[in-house]
Order: sequence, then C-alpha cells, then structure tokens
Amino acid sequence: MQDRARNPYSGLADHAFWDRSVGSLPLFALDPMAGPPVPDGFRLTRQTRIATAGSCFAQHIADRLQASGYHYLVTEDAPEGVTPDEARASGYRLFSARYGNVYTARQLLQLIERAYGRFTPADAAWERADGRFADPFRPRIEPAGFASPEAIEAERQEHFAQVRRLFESLDVFVFTLGLTEGWQATADGAAFPLCPGVAAGTFDSEAYAFRNQPVEEVIADLAAFADALKAVNPRARLILTVSPVPLVATYEGRHVLQSTVHSKAVLRVAAQRLADTRDDTLYFPSYEIITSPEGAFRYLESDLRSVSKDGVDHVMRVFFRHLTEGGDHDALPASSRSLHEARHEFARQAAVVCDEELLAAGGTRPWLGESSSSATTVKSPSLQGAWGSLRRMLRSRR
Repeated sequence: MQDRARNPYSGLADHAFWDRSVGSLPLFALDPMAGPPVPDGFRLTRQTRIATAGSCFAQHIADRLQASGYHYLVTEDAPEGVTPDEARASGYRLFSARYGNVYTARQLLQLIERAYGRFTPADAAWERADGRFADPFRPRIEPAGFASPEAIEAERQEHFAQVRRLFESLDVFVFTLGLTEGWQATADGAAFPLCPGVAAGTFDSEAYAFRNQPVEEVIADLAAFADALKAVNPRARLILTVSPVPLVATYEGRHVLQSTVHSKAVLRVAAQRLADTRDDTLYFPSYEIITSPEGAFRYLESDLRSVSKDGVDHVMRVFFRHLTEGGDHDALPASSRSLHEARHEFARQAAVVCDEELLAAGGTRPWLGESSSSATTVKSPSLQGAWGSLRRMLRSRR
C-alpha cells in the first residue's frame, strides 16, 4: 500500500523550501545557487578568458574579477599615460571593450551585428550642445566629445576591430541585463543607450520612438546574439544575470516602481528561458540576492537604487563560490589589505559610469533641499543617520 504521508515534495533537498533556505537563514548565508552543481563548462579557472558587458551593475563584476586575479579579458584599453580616473571617464575597463553601457538585449544583438558589418545604422553622429559630436551608441565615452563625424567613424572602426577580437577570443561572456525600455530610430530600428537629446543629438518624435520590449522580443534577441557569438567562437559560453538596480526613470504612463518590476520580471524570464533551452548558457542570480526580502532592506543605499558594498560582496561571494576554481577564497580582494583600504577601493569602483543616470539630470528633491542632477548620490551624515536609525527600529520590531 502506498505511503499516503509521502508526496512528490517529501524527498526534496533543503534548497527547494523557503523556510529551510531563505526564511530560517541569516542574510549572509543566503545562497540561491545552492542545489544542482554548476556544469563543468562554467567553472572558471585563472586561464579562462572572461569578458563582460551590460548595465552599470556589470562593472562591479568586472572590478572584482580583476581584483581577484582572474583573466579578465580586455581588448580595448586606455593609451599609456592615461590615469585610472581618466580611463574610467573615457569608458576604458568599465567593460571588456569600450562599448559603454549596453542596457538591452536589442543593443547587445545590434552591437555584434554592427561590429561584423551586418547592420549600419543611419545615425552615425549626434551633435552636442557645445558644438562637438558624440557617438549615438556610446554617447559618453569621450567627455570632451569628438571634433567631427569623421573622427567618430575612424574611432568606431577601431572599436569594432577590438569588439570582433573580443568575441572571437573570449571563453565566457557575462552579460548583465538592465532594461527593457529604450529608444529606437524609426527608420531602421537602431537601439540607443540614451534617448537623443539627453547627452547629445536632438529629439524628433518623427525620427525616434520609445520601445518597451516584451518578453518574446528579449528572448529572440538574446538567442540571436548567442547564435551569432557561437558562429564566430564555437567554444563561447554565456552567463546571464539581471541587474538589481531599479529604473532611474520610466517613459511609460505609470509609476516608476511598476515599470521597474515589469522590466526586471521580463528580463528574468528571458534569461531563464535561454538557460533552460541552451547548454551554452547559465543564469546567475545576482538580482535575487540583492532584492530578496532581507537583502533589499540591507543591500541598497538610502537612494534605494545604489547597491552597497556589502551587497556587492555577497553577490560576488556566491559568484566565486560556485563559478570559479578558487571558490570563497577568491571572493574578495586580497585579505592583506586593511578594511579601510578595501572600502576606499570600493568607493572608487562604486562610482560606476551609468548613462541612464542622465535621465534624472535637472530634477530636484525638495524634501532634501538639493538637486539630483549629479550621477553620484551624495548622502548627508544626518540623512544617513536617520535612515540607519529607522532601519534598526524596524528590524527590532520584527
């Protein structure tokens, strides 16, 4: 007689149950990768050539890989004599090549198509307010701008050569999905990281249209990119993750919180679809770590957008534990450095270059008595203290 006390869930491991793997654990022990072992093909060694692209959050992954001595592949580096701060301001080493923020799956697909000459957008140069010019697809890589459209084209061809070298030589490509919302040219569908008129160019409602990609399009674009990458590099593997950073602004006619949840849900479903249907693709849960019930409470700064050092530490601890040969030992930069040095280094790294932040430029927050035009969040000691006190009070009442 069949044991009626048993059911299909009876023999499942702890990671399958909320109370055993989330609710009963302290936050530092949360590990959404616990469960089935990671396929051997995704175990990163110090010889694995790892490349990154994506939203602002992807820059943290790049920084930690480099700090821990892994082979972070860079094909487009700053010229000699350029200081580290100048290099970051010009888009060097934020990612593996100088392509700037790649927020959407459509941008990623068009990047590889443009690099291999299969797509040449009509928008080749945007004029800035100061009379200089910007690359529409990398509007902030040259802080001083370009002297002419011809200068942009010359630099672009060199950039494409390095992008091709990157795609053809990498072993693992880590892509962080950031947005579904974006702006495209109505004539040819070219997708931009910023709406024309924000950093450069002139907005024309006839020439440019807002597009919020549905899940079907995101899946199709990611699959098309993966196929294109495999065509030039059969050994390439793809690790997808979703940025936990909320939208800075939405163009949809609804609250930005609704748009953020919608966008992240679409990206999360799309990433999982690829991971479930392709043996060359893996999903990594950075989004879940930061936005878990306790994580969102502890791992976001007072602006509720910026991820704290502790949050990045947790994400990378899980990343190294499951995906690298060094495991937990390599999760943080060299332990010989003092805590003060480590936090100072994080403060430098945390000043990520995020094109999207320009969408909030010129806005005000009257309850704080300050402008929100800076891409870097500056928190007053009094605000930090009040926020910390409120969090401690709420925690004590749980």
